[in-house]
Parts: sequence; structure tokens; C-alpha cells
Amino acid sequence: MKLGLIREYKNPPDKRVVLTPQQCYSLQNKFNELKIIVEPSPNRVFADIEYSSLGIEVSENLSECDILLGIKEVPHEKLLPDKTYMFFSHTIKKQEHNRNMLKKIIANKIRLIDYECLHNESGRRILGFGKYAGIVGTYEILRAMGIKYNLFNWQSPSLFLNYDELKVKISKDIDLIKKNRNKIVLTGSGRVISGSEELLGFLKIKKVSPQSFVSDIFDETVYTLLDIEDMYEHKDTIAFTHEHFYLNHSMYGSKFKPYTKIADIMINGVYWDKNIARHFELNDTKSPDFKIKLIADISCDINGSVPITVKETTIEKPVFGWNSQSQQICEPYTQTSIDIMSISNLPTELPADASEGFGEEFIKFVLPDLFKKNSRMIEEATICCDGTLTKRYNYLQDFIS
Repeated sequence: MKLGLIREYKNPPDKRVVLTPQQCYSLQNKFNELKIIVEPSPNRVFADIEYSSLGIEVSENLSECDILLGIKEVPHEKLLPDKTYMFFSHTIKKQEHNRNMLKKIIANKIRLIDYECLHNESGRRILGFGKYAGIVGTYEILRAMGIKYNLFNWQSPSLFLNYDELKVKISKDIDLIKKNRNKIVLTGSGRVISGSEELLGFLKIKKVSPQSFVSDIFDETVYTLLDIEDMYEHKDTIAFTHEHFYLNHSMYGSKFKPYTKIADIMINGVYWDKNIARHFELNDTKSPDFKIKLIADISCDINGSVPITVKETTIEKPVFGWNSQSQQICEPYTQTSIDIMSISNLPTELPADASEGFGEEFIKFVLPDLFKKNSRMIEEATICCDGTLTKRYNYLQDFIS
């Protein structure tokens, strides 16, 4: 088997990669039948020479590769016909901006395997960068808090060498953050929220129950984590169960409103689609009781679970302001603005750590199945093959027609 690590072409450039130089070296030494070829890249967090110095071939020609591995979507003009690609395609929700790419993939008889669709037997996603999205998103909103209230001036996480250096730099402000007496509400579960909680734990911010968060007064900064039953309720007061909620999103409404009157900072990591109730509505922000002033929308669904996430932000300009009275974008970091961080590619701000973690999971959970003749996991993650959509993703036919 020959694997190709493709260059990332999206703009702004993504620095992540599926496998680090050391991981490639270890794999080639372990499996005689495996060869890895790396497409040169000026933006990748690991330089080309870091691969070639370990005996990994670096070449513009990937035509001999069986499987091409990337991170983000591949521009349609860069796709090689009749190949197998693995990347985050962002097509399964019928994302409009990737319609032409998917059409080109099908026309060129490319087999597309989407990382997002790789699940174990219990239905849990196997691969993702969620942990580092949570870490960086939480860092970014605390950084915004420091600017807004003139507490400290942290640098962009993209300027750190790695996560360890980031932690060393911010550790001096732990007491200052704790004494600021903010209430932070987290929404969601999975890798994203585990990353948020990891950074909050490093900062020694106390976790409290949702009930205590709403009713009690604290002399330090605290946070709470809301599970699904804390955020949603059946519209007809039927007892909440996770199974019923997952199958009947439209039958549930939000019960997040009390937290808008209590929390100072919101970190949002929920999965959302159009049938799931928003945490609040636009007009709710006009209320004098609406207390939240800083939002890290890590999910980054435009006009989604956080309705004032009306655009994506960038690493260079991570925050925009929202004027609740005029219901328009405004300058951030003012006394009256609600400030939103909505970077969609947060993990690329810690690209070395994120790549290493992703590669470890890929090697452990995915690579063995790529050697199999038949793999349930790979088959279920294959969106199209031989010029047609697979049965599981045939619902995309109207999207590409």
C-alpha cells in the first residue's frame, strides 16, 4: 500500500497534517509493505526536510499512491481521477460551498472516505480535532476577556510552539482569572468540551453543578457544563430521554434562557442542525437581563445554535462585536458589545499537537482497517465510489443534481 500526504490548499492555509514525520518513519519501519509519499508544502507545520531526513519520500508526483490523505477539502482542480481520498469533505450536511467539489469527485470516479463518518461499532466517531478546538477556543475567549476588561494581553495561540508553551505562558494569570469572578457556561459534549474542560482545569477554575451555578454566589470564577437534558425539554413535558431526543429533535425546545441571565461567558460546543432549538433567539439579546458578554462559538454554525454567530472569524481577527439593540455587527471589546469568537479552524492554531494527536488515532483505529479487504467502518464512511454515491449517502443526490 502507498499512502500520499497531500498539501493543504484551502485559504487561509491549514498547517495540520495527518501523519507527523516521526509517525511516517515508524510506520514504514514497522510495515514493509507500506510506503508513504509526502507532497511538498510551504505551509505545513512540519517542513519537507523533516520528512526527507527520516527517509520519507517528498515528491510532487502522487500518481502512484493508492490512498491520498488530507485534512480539509481539496479544490476540485487538484483532484486526481480514479484515486481514493480521505479528508473532512464537509458535504454530508449538503454544505453549499462544497457542492462543486463533490460533483467533481463523482465525475472523476474518486472514492471519497470522510473522516467525520468513521465510527466504531457503538456509533462513536473515531477521528477528530475536537479536543484542540476546545482548548484553543477556550483560550481565545479568555484572551478576549483579558482585552475587553483590560486584565491581560495574551498573544495569539498560533504564535506558540506547542500546547506546553501556551500553558507556561498563561500560568502566571491563573490567580487573576480566578479573582475576576466570572461565571462560565459550557454547552455540548465529546472531544470539544473535553478540551475546554482540560484548559479550565489547568487554570484551576472550579466546576459547579448547573443548579448551583444558577442559584449560588461565588467569590471566584466558576464554570458549569450543561448536558443535553440541561439544555432541552420536550414541548409537551414528556420525560426527557437521550434516545427520544436524538430521534425527535423538532419535538424539543430550549431551556437555556436562565443561563443567559446568569453567565458572563459562554463556550458552545453542541452539535446542531435546523431541527434543534437554538439556545436563545436574536431578540433575547435585547433584554436588559441578557448578561452574557463573551461567547466562544466553537461549533461555529452560522445562524445556528448561537443566532448571533452571523459570520466566521479568522485567526488574525478572532472576535467580532454584536450590538444587541441595533442587532448588527459592531466593534468588539466595548462596554456594551457582546463579543463572539467563531473561528472555524481552531485546531490549526496548535498544528503540531493537533497533528500528532490525530495521527495517533489514525494509526490505532483506521490504518488497520485500510489493510482489510472488507471493513464495515471504511464502507460506512465511503460517500461515493466508481462515479456514484453509495447507498448510505444517496440522500445527497438532489444536492449534486
